Amino acid sequence: MGEPKVTQVADGVHFAESGSVNWVLLTDGAAVTLVDCGYPADFPAVRHSVEATGHRLGDIAAVLLTHAHVDHIGGLPALLDEVDVPVHATAPEAAHARREFLEQATPLDVVRNLWRPGVLPWAVHIVQSGALKPVKVPTATPFPVEGRLDLPGAPVPVATPGHTTGHAVYHLPEAGVVITGDTLVSGHPTSIKRGPQLLHPFFSTDQEQVVIALDTLAALDADVVLPGHGGVHRGPISEAAAQAKRGR
Repeated sequence: MGEPKVTQVADGVHFAESGSVNWVLLTDGAAVTLVDCGYPADFPAVRHSVEATGHRLGDIAAVLLTHAHVDHIGGLPALLDEVDVPVHATAPEAAHARREFLEQATPLDVVRNLWRPGVLPWAVHIVQSGALKPVKVPTATPFPVEGRLDLPGAPVPVATPGHTTGHAVYHLPEAGVVITGDTLVSGHPTSIKRGPQLLHPFFSTDQEQVVIALDTLAALDADVVLPGHGGVHRGPISEAAAQAKRGR
């Protein structure tokens, strides 16, 4: 799907944008934590993003998931074919990644929303990206510890259920960064808005829970937001959450 745009937003924090979805690389010396992994067709871009930070796939210490939708785990099977790395998420989201259940917009949901601006071209693009492929991660497991993880970047998982039952964001306190996944985004091809916002409700399992999760985000100490969709947002996370809540 082409080379991603990789931006270093803080020391050891790299934001990769593929055009339709984002992922994050946390580096510490020779080791990397990869947060999310794009669509199936994004795997070459994931490889490029790792190499753009001066590393290789074998340097990945772990993969963390915000959630297990195909646009965030699609590149993982190809990655795991090349390197043996642990994949972690919250306990419910690890089960979701193993496909013990599935919480994801269906093709019928998409068809019902084709009238919305941007949905048709977005739908064509994601099909080309492999969105219809059955993807699962049988090795996904819950975090080995609670709180700060002993991984490059020292991320702190914070549960934000709503978009999916086990969705989590990752707080990087020293860097003042929050990796928000799909709890809070800054843009999407199906939205005419720009800036902090929620995805359309049809993308989420429980939109009211997503709104509640914004309060969880607002309590974090951060002024850089790295969303699953859209560009980097700079400014207090509390203000970004408030803007998204106003615009819902």
